[in-house]
Amino acid sequence: MVDVAVAGMTFVETQIRRGVDKWHAKPSLPYVPGSLVAGRVSSIGPGVDPDWLGRRVIAATGETGGFAEKALAEAKDLFPVPDSLPLPEAIALHSDGSTAQGLVENAALNPGEWVLIEAAAGGVGSLLVQLARAAGAHVIGAARGARKLDLIRTLGADLAIDYTTPEWTKHVREATGGAGPDVVFDGVGGQIGRAAFDTTARGGRFSVHGASSGEPTSIDPVEARSRNVHVLGIEQLFAFAPNMKRWAEQMMSQAVAGLIKPVIGQTFPLNRAAEAHAAIDNRTAMGKTLLLI
Repeated sequence: MVDVAVAGMTFVETQIRRGVDKWHAKPSLPYVPGSLVAGRVSSIGPGVDPDWLGRRVIAATGETGGFAEKALAEAKDLFPVPDSLPLPEAIALHSDGSTAQGLVENAALNPGEWVLIEAAAGGVGSLLVQLARAAGAHVIGAARGARKLDLIRTLGADLAIDYTTPEWTKHVREATGGAGPDVVFDGVGGQIGRAAFDTTARGGRFSVHGASSGEPTSIDPVEARSRNVHVLGIEQLFAFAPNMKRWAEQMMSQAVAGLIKPVIGQTFPLNRAAEAHAAIDNRTAMGKTLLLI
């Protein structure tokens, strides 16, 4: 049993709640959202190591049960939090951080490369900006609206572009000397993802990790081969599970060292959970959205 201090949420979970996510079944009622919490272990069941009692942890609750004052988790799904790391930052780094680290590792970034990051002001995107910069890459962050573009610039991106403007891809090509980005991290999909693929440099990598537009970017393998673009489809995420703990540990170590800082854009109390989901649904949220309990 975990006394919950922070409950995390993701865009996918808002889609699950709406019953429109293609990879998850529509929830049955009664339904308590939330799959990841942070807090302190208050009690344990038979056979559980007593050293867990009183420890600060992140706990995976499955696909339900996180939006609560107390949450149950299997002991194998507990992750200890370093004492020097606040729980809100820890939960952001455990979920979005490990995903960002995995994406960067899969794409094999090289110093000096140009990297285009869609949804760069979001939870995963804002960490991708920082990781790409740390790898020595030149970063173009794309998002919607002036507030998000300002955030992308403060994170160290070389260029921030609004992808709702008609000629946004033209600016991407100009910034990269006409060649296009060597790597694209596609977290939006739909028409924006397709346009981003069209800008990808010959011999580049196109990495898909999200579909906030409603549809993941679908690329014809023949077209990709004709341009020698290596496509890392959204299915790459399904193979992340065995490495998530290692990636989370890496991200938290970097955060403790001051090298990485998750963006926590907005927090809500538990009784305003609907507003938290709405902030993600209507695209006003920046960085990570959390419930503080």
